[in-house]
Amino acid sequence: MSRQRFRDTATEVAVRRLLHAAGLRFRVNLPVPGMAGHAIDIAFPKTKIAVIVDGCFWHGCPEHATQPKTGVEWWRAKLAKNMARDVETTDHLTAEGWTVLRFWQHESPKHVADRVAAWVVERRPDT
Repeated sequence: MSRQRFRDTATEVAVRRLLHAAGLRFRVNLPVPGMAGHAIDIAFPKTKIAVIVDGCFWHGCPEHATQPKTGVEWWRAKLAKNMARDVETTDHLTAEGWTVLRFWQHESPKHVADRVAAWVVERRPDT
C-alpha cells in the first residue's frame, strides 16, 4: 500500500497538462477549506470549481472495483470509509459554494479536461 500514489497519478497529470495547454490556470492539491487532511486534486479557487480524480479500487468504481481475496472484512471497512469520506468532502465543498466535479481514473483525460474546461469557461467572470 505504501507504493500507491495518492496524488499526481497518471490521469491527474494528463488532465493537468491538457488544461494548462488550453490556457487554464489552477492550483494543485489545494487543502479543502475547513477539513484537515483533505485536498482538491485540481482547484480553480476564483470560480470555486473542485476537480477530483478518484482511483477505481480505492473509491469503489461501479465498473472496475474489485474485492481483495484476503483480509476481506478489513478491506471492506477501509473502502467503505474512503467512499464515506468522498461523500463528506463533496457535501462540505458544496456547502461552501464549490462545484465539485468527480471523475474516475479510467476516464479519458481528454474527456475530463474538456468537461472541466467547459465548466471553468462558463463560470469565468467577464473580463
